Amino acid sequence: MRMDSAGQTHIGRRPHNEDAFCVAPELGLFVVADGLGGQEGGEVASRCVVDTFVGFGLRLGQDRDSTWPTVPDPRRSREENLLAACSALAQRNLQAQRVGRLREMASTVVALAVSEHGAAVAHVGDSRLYRLRGGKLESLTRDHSLIEELRDAGMEPPGGSGNLRHLITRALGTENAEPTVQRLQTEPGDVFLLCSDGLYEPLGVEGLMKRLTMSSAREVCDALVADAYEAGGKDNITAVVLRVAEA
Repeated sequence: MRMDSAGQTHIGRRPHNEDAFCVAPELGLFVVADGLGGQEGGEVASRCVVDTFVGFGLRLGQDRDSTWPTVPDPRRSREENLLAACSALAQRNLQAQRVGRLREMASTVVALAVSEHGAAVAHVGDSRLYRLRGGKLESLTRDHSLIEELRDAGMEPPGGSGNLRHLITRALGTENAEPTVQRLQTEPGDVFLLCSDGLYEPLGVEGLMKRLTMSSAREVCDALVADAYEAGGKDNITAVVLRVAEA
């Protein structure tokens, strides 16, 4: 599979950048993590998550018979099992480091695994994966958030969603860290966007669509991050883009 990929992050209007990302096309692995805002150790948490995903991906790349941290589920594809294992390992690593000044640290994650055999996405929290296909932009993840739980119960947030939009219900490092993992199908021409809330909140669907049709992944990333900042985004801003080459 021929791919064009890139990533970009910006501190935004925060004192520290608690986002981290990786673009590893040689591993077929793309990750965005967002350390919980306002928590000491957010930068440590997001970097730990990304390093764990990349580290396990590298280990498998060097030795396909390497020991897995979890038992692979035969009902899942290799890509799904890879992301589930990475999530479990990141959870262990974070919890082992949650002591002293880092005792409250945690992180969201959204990760995409792609190979010639298929693709999968895993996420915890409110970092998202979008796919542009045939001129239609679709979010392939659903936030683990209080807003979504209220909507599942048939309720709309009182007074609108603005005051609740950052209240997530799952995060790596906490007791509630179960990832949602799903298989994906890729097609030539697909464009995937992994991003933190600092990107998608100030831009919305129209702002994302405006840039996703640009000719290269690097141009898309740089333009989206710049647009989010210029739109007044206050949070850290991170985008990872993967374009699947046309047949």
